[in-house]
Amino acid sequence: MQDLPIASPKSKSVPIQMVGDTKNLSAEQKAWAKANGFQGQSGQILLCSDSKGALTSVLFGKSEQPMDAGKLASSLPAGNYHIEGELDDPHLTSLGWMLGAYRFTQYNNKKDQGAKLVLPKGVDAEDLVREAEASFLARDLINTPANDMGPDQLEKCIRTIGRKFKAQVSVIKGDALLKKNFPMIHAVGRASVDAPRLIDLKWGNAKHPKVTLVGKGVIFDSGGLNIKPGNSMALMKKDMGGAANTIALAQMIMDAKLPVRLRLLVPAVENAISANAFRPGDILPSRKGLSVEIGNTDAEGRLILGDALALGDEEKPDLMIDMATLTGAARVALGPDLPPFYTDDDELADAISHTSMDINDPLWRMPLWDPYQKMLSSKIADVNHISTGGFAGSITAGLFLSRFVEHAKSWAHFDIYGWTPTAKPWMPVGGEAQGIRTLFEVIKNKYWK
Repeated sequence: MQDLPIASPKSKSVPIQMVGDTKNLSAEQKAWAKANGFQGQSGQILLCSDSKGALTSVLFGKSEQPMDAGKLASSLPAGNYHIEGELDDPHLTSLGWMLGAYRFTQYNNKKDQGAKLVLPKGVDAEDLVREAEASFLARDLINTPANDMGPDQLEKCIRTIGRKFKAQVSVIKGDALLKKNFPMIHAVGRASVDAPRLIDLKWGNAKHPKVTLVGKGVIFDSGGLNIKPGNSMALMKKDMGGAANTIALAQMIMDAKLPVRLRLLVPAVENAISANAFRPGDILPSRKGLSVEIGNTDAEGRLILGDALALGDEEKPDLMIDMATLTGAARVALGPDLPPFYTDDDELADAISHTSMDINDPLWRMPLWDPYQKMLSSKIADVNHISTGGFAGSITAGLFLSRFVEHAKSWAHFDIYGWTPTAKPWMPVGGEAQGIRTLFEVIKNKYWK
C-alpha cells in the first residue's frame, strides 16, 4: 500500500488559494490569470511562479464538492502544499486529497506525483489516515488480478490484518466445507484448482454488541457453465469487491477500537468451469436447511453468501451487514456510483441514508418488497436462487438472502459495484471502496459510549 501524501505541519509549503473568481486577486495574479485563461471556474488550477520560475502559489477554482481537492493531489508537481483560509469542510477536503493521490502501481513503474498536503487546522489526522488507508486497502484488493488474488491470497490478507489487531482467524477449506455443513460455498468453488474456503475473523470483547460483516469473496467469476461473454468477464477480478470492502471496514473498526465484538465472514471461491462444476437445474442443500434450485450458475454470489449469513445468524448478532458485487440490475437501477441497500430496520436505514449523504459516501435504500418472493418459487425445491423473468433482479437477490437471516436483531444488504468506471477528482478508474465510511460512522455512533 502506498504512503499517504501528508506533509509535516512544520515543513515549508506552497500556499493554495481557493478562489471563486479573480476579483480579489492581486494585480499581478490577475494579469497572470488573464494570460492563462484562468477565471476561477470549479476545478481550474493555475501555478504561479516568481521571476526565477520557482513555484510561489497555486490558484484553485473553488468547488461545492470539497473532495474535488483530489484533483490537486494528482495534478500538482511534487512538493508540500497548504490551503489558505477557512474551508467549508476541512476533513472532506483533506480526504479528497488523500484519495485523489491513490495510484495502483504494483505492475508498472509509474510513480505518484508526490504532492503532499499540510493538514488544515481542525482535521483529526488519526481519523483521516484510518479512512484513507481503508479505501486504499479496498482499492488494492479489487485492482489486483485474480492470478495474484485468489482464495489463498485473500486468506493471507485477512490473517495479516488479524495478527496486527490480535484477532482470531480460522478457515474451513475444501471438502471440510461439506463436513462442516457449508454445501453451497463448496458447490460454487469446487471446480477451481484453488480450494473454496470460509474465512472467519473474530475480534473484541465477547460481552460487547455483536457486529457481523459478511463479504462476497468470488475472486473471479467466469459465470460457470452459464459462461459470461468476454466483455462481461473482463472486469470479474472485481467480483470479490464485497469481501474487499468488508475487510477494509473491519480494519477501520479494529483500528478505532470500537466497543463491539466483531466477526468477519468471507466465503472465498472462484466460479470456474470444470467437469465437476455445479450445473443449472442442480438442487443444492444449504446450511439453513433450505433446498435451492440453481436457475443460473452466473448467480453464484448469493449462494455463498447464503451459507455464510446462516452461520453469522446463528449467534444472533445485534447487527449483521453483508456487502456484495451482486447484480447488474442494481447498476441498471442506480448506476455505478450509488449502491442500493436493503433492510427492514427503518432506524438503521435512516442513519445510513443521512450519514452517507453528509460524508459524500452515497447509498440509496431500496425495498425488500415481500410480494416478489413468489418470483423465487421452485416446483421441486424450497426456493430458486434467481427470479423467474427479468424483473427486480436486485430486489429478488436481497429477498433470497433474507431467507438465510432469521435471528439477527438488525440486518442490511449492500449491492455494491466496487469499481469506478469514470474518474472523479478523488476516484481514479479502478477498484473502489463504497459504503464503508458510512457504515463505520453508523456503527461508531450506535455503539460508542
